[in-house]
Amino acid sequence: MSKHQKRIAAPRSWQINRKSAYWTVKPSPGPHPRDRSIPLLLVVRDMLKLADTGKEAKRILNEGNILVDGRVRKDHKFPVGIFDIISIPEIDAHYMVLMDRRGKLILHPIDAEEAERKLCRVENKRMLRGGVIQLNLHDGRNLLLKPEDKARIKTHDSILLELSTNAISRHFACKTGSKGIVIGGAHSAQLGEIEELKVLRSPEPNVVRLKPLGGDGHSFETIVDYLFVVGEDRIEVPIVNGI
Repeated sequence: MSKHQKRIAAPRSWQINRKSAYWTVKPSPGPHPRDRSIPLLLVVRDMLKLADTGKEAKRILNEGNILVDGRVRKDHKFPVGIFDIISIPEIDAHYMVLMDRRGKLILHPIDAEEAERKLCRVENKRMLRGGVIQLNLHDGRNLLLKPEDKARIKTHDSILLELSTNAISRHFACKTGSKGIVIGGAHSAQLGEIEELKVLRSPEPNVVRLKPLGGDGHSFETIVDYLFVVGEDRIEVPIVNGI
């Protein structure tokens, strides 16, 4: 596998100028898939405009000025993905990574209090030795569940994590009536209320049907892998409607 990334062949989710140079940064293997993440150097230089060159962006990172999910990240190739929290203490700025309707990764400004928590989706549950249940989250985290949460939290549910303690503060079930945002496909960035979850007995992915919030437009379908639950009775995280 090549260690380099041609700019023209970069994932379409990256907001970069594709004809200004031949090469760009290739993300390191990390917690997010390549098509839903972007290297930290490109975030600092091309999205936040904190540097004019890659050398300047690397210096900003090496000085420990950029935090991702509350941790200092100095690797300029570190992949930043959906719902990651980027903080810059020097200028008291905080951002949440989202995807817009064109399928492009964007930075949504949030306040310091909102930056203390992160929304994560449960990708899988597994049983470890001794009957302990482990949650595998969309950003590569693994959490051990408390006994009282074993049956309550299921695959495709979302949880709100306190970044300082890694404790679960809220839980949003993937069920009929819950609110969700689509993070891929033709309906990217669209918010809706879950009307039906279709479990297909085939190799095809399961499907979810959603009703657009606000009562405008017809119901639409997407695969469950593209759905991110953001609340049950109402939206509980800072998301811009109609990104």
